[in-house]
Amino acid sequence: MLEKNFDPKTAEPRLYAAWEASGAFAPSSDPAAEPFSIVIPPPNVTGSLHIGHALNNTLQDVLTRFERMRGKAALWLPGTDHAGIATQMVVERQLAQAGNRSRRDMGREEFVAKVWEWKAESGGTITNQLRRLGASCDWSRERFTLDEGLSAAVRKVFVTLHKQKLIYRDKRLVNWDPHFQTAISDIEVEQREVEGAYYHFAYPLEDGSGEIVVATTRPETMLGDTAVAVNAKDPRYTHLIGRAVRLPIVNRPIPIIADDYADPEKGSGAVKITPAHDFNDYQVGKRNNLPLINIFDPQARINENAPKEYQGLDRFAARKKVVAEFEALGLLREIEKTRHAVPHGDRSGVVIEPYLTDQWYVDAKTLAQPAIKAVEEGRTVLEPKNWEKTYFEWMRNIEPWCVSRQLWWGHRIPAWYGPDGSIFVEETEEAAKAAAREHYGHDEPLRQDEDVLDTWFSSGLWPFSTLGWPEKTADLARFYPTHTLVTGFDIIFYWVARMMMLGIHFTGEVPFKRVFFNALVRDAKGAKMSKSKGNVMDPLELVDSYGADALRFTLTAMSGQARDIKLSTQRIEGYRNFGTKLWNATRFTQMNGCARAEGFDPAQVKGVLNRWIVGETARAAQTVTAALEGCGFDEATNGLYRFIWNTYCDWYVELAKPLLNGADEAAKAETQATAAWVLDVILKLLHPVMPYITEELWNQTADLGAPRAQGMLITAQWPVLPSSLIDPAADAEIGLVINAVSEGRSVRAELNVPPGAKPALLVVEATPTQRQVFTTNAAVIAQTLRVSEVRFEDAIPEGAIPFVVDGATLALPVAQFIDLAAERARLAKEIAAHASDIAHVNQKLGNPAFVANAKEEVVEENRERLAESEAAKAKLESALSRLQAAG
Repeated sequence: MLEKNFDPKTAEPRLYAAWEASGAFAPSSDPAAEPFSIVIPPPNVTGSLHIGHALNNTLQDVLTRFERMRGKAALWLPGTDHAGIATQMVVERQLAQAGNRSRRDMGREEFVAKVWEWKAESGGTITNQLRRLGASCDWSRERFTLDEGLSAAVRKVFVTLHKQKLIYRDKRLVNWDPHFQTAISDIEVEQREVEGAYYHFAYPLEDGSGEIVVATTRPETMLGDTAVAVNAKDPRYTHLIGRAVRLPIVNRPIPIIADDYADPEKGSGAVKITPAHDFNDYQVGKRNNLPLINIFDPQARINENAPKEYQGLDRFAARKKVVAEFEALGLLREIEKTRHAVPHGDRSGVVIEPYLTDQWYVDAKTLAQPAIKAVEEGRTVLEPKNWEKTYFEWMRNIEPWCVSRQLWWGHRIPAWYGPDGSIFVEETEEAAKAAAREHYGHDEPLRQDEDVLDTWFSSGLWPFSTLGWPEKTADLARFYPTHTLVTGFDIIFYWVARMMMLGIHFTGEVPFKRVFFNALVRDAKGAKMSKSKGNVMDPLELVDSYGADALRFTLTAMSGQARDIKLSTQRIEGYRNFGTKLWNATRFTQMNGCARAEGFDPAQVKGVLNRWIVGETARAAQTVTAALEGCGFDEATNGLYRFIWNTYCDWYVELAKPLLNGADEAAKAETQATAAWVLDVILKLLHPVMPYITEELWNQTADLGAPRAQGMLITAQWPVLPSSLIDPAADAEIGLVINAVSEGRSVRAELNVPPGAKPALLVVEATPTQRQVFTTNAAVIAQTLRVSEVRFEDAIPEGAIPFVVDGATLALPVAQFIDLAAERARLAKEIAAHASDIAHVNQKLGNPAFVANAKEEVVEENRERLAESEAAKAKLESALSRLQAAG
């Protein structure tokens, strides 16, 4: 017999160890099994599980477990990303805290050895946390982006692209982090609102005939100005186009140019152009052939390209000096306070500079074309489909991809420089030396490029490099292209697009057939989670409190396509209770002798209740299967919830009690066998979402008898049930019973009829078939609705509350149990209170200023409150209407 309660704390580690030891996570070796593969979006090796990881990995696990049970060779390939800047920062911080030498004191080789040492000790944290969540990855195939095999793939891709002239070296603007002194990707840039100012500076015309006023939030960059731009359609400045101003402080003439970037409606309509320190200005500079003057060094200090008195100053010190000097020159026209967004490094926290440097670039424009075509032709499907527009828009306007980083931890760029600056790009140093020997006619000393590659470069190869490419491995042949990628929409550009480009270019096939973008997890009020707000929910703490199954079910149930998830502990607690409900229903079947019958055939059951539950089970299996096939995770879990809680636990178990306790042995035996069969199907259908409790119940109910094979549930066969099991006649009969009891319970609840009161249920108007149903099921209706009897009447007596079910008119005579007048007054009062609340919230939501200025979560909270009040009011009005009909 089952214990009274399921204990996740003891069961989860035991069950996970058993799964892993059994080899169940590895794909089937049966060559006839259809392959199904997912590669994990590799978390940072420095990371720990956050709620977004929990959602993303739960959905991947649901799909993997589902397809494994369907007999496919299901591979979920795990691994971690070396996370260049994040990992380097962690180790540097540890060195600083320990009072050790800095990385620059240590030198590259010793520092990188220290990082590998850290990785060996602490790098497995997140993979162990994924195990706690129940992730059924094939850990025997776990990869790391700096594994030798993956590193070889990275070198081959870089060298091949370079020889195809798709990788090149160029001087362009990048996001520069002055703290780490490296270029960083857009995803590592965080826009922060800060207090700032627009400084209005007057630039004198070179001929002394006047001035032109420009406004800037970054006064220090004026030292690198190479033009002033105005709009050709702005009548204030057309006469100045082609003339020049003398740049104050620097005392250099710069032209006044016409460019559409200058907006006549903004500020003075004239803008300073600093092509080396602003991305928009860089484009203006390209269009107008302006020189690029870099005034910063790698630490964002003023360099030798500025006047001597500024050289060596920090950028913010230079800002103060520029403003003071403009004021002294009488050229400061205004300081206008403002709040504006300023880019910061998400790791370093310092202000990011657009910075002109030599970097390595990928010709993304060329690589993007086949990747665009693949989605257009449906070879890769994006779900939800609305993300296609975002994908196409970005890919069709893609810029060159900067892939070099000025770090030490990562894939070092396989490029070597000769003494005359010639570059030799090869997979090995030996090959580079050979190329140099051929070039020079003799050996020359070579220096390898100091930079490493952007981590998105190596993770862009993830779907095929993890399967052994460039070697022609059995895994690559069997599992590539992968089937589904589950990922967050925030990395559609940084990761998904790059995997598409590189995968197609190097394998000739798309890297995945389908991409499912999961939602963002927010707090219960709809606010984005952040440490500063104090609303972050730790998934491991939630697992400790409620069990992994409850968290998994909650995330899956709320993961509707394109919807943000509002996560609350109340929802998780509710789904833990769902697990408890199933546990108790299983105990009930054990206590009532429910057992699998040898040769049981659900198509042959005779009793109407059993025919009904067999049909409902077939419907549930079909619903869940179709939903999971289409990544309709919420549809699958909501279907499971309704079927298990409402259909099986509430109705079937309740309606089966008279049969299980009755004298008809044949009906009892059939009901026991049917209940056991349905329970087995339930455990299979629910397993992908709630693996732990279902596996435990599967193991603990082995004593329910034959014919279930004594294997683990994780590898059990997925139920495929035909529509022929659905019996319309049984549906109609049991449906009428359920609807009559449900509506009768609603009437009792709405009118506060005491639980102990037992009025009769009157059948006033019904078809002959319905009358037969009420006669046959009178005992079970009386028991479940708590009425004294089911009686047929020709009219509704005074004091009876009428209600209609499936066209039949029924009534509950309740006047002897409640004060009808007092109930009418109570209902009227509650309706008025809801009406007042509805009017108040409607007034708020009808105010455009409130909707525009209030926080998104506050507006949403009010909308939900309105919907709840309207629903409650409608229910109360229905109850009052019934009371008034009772006379």
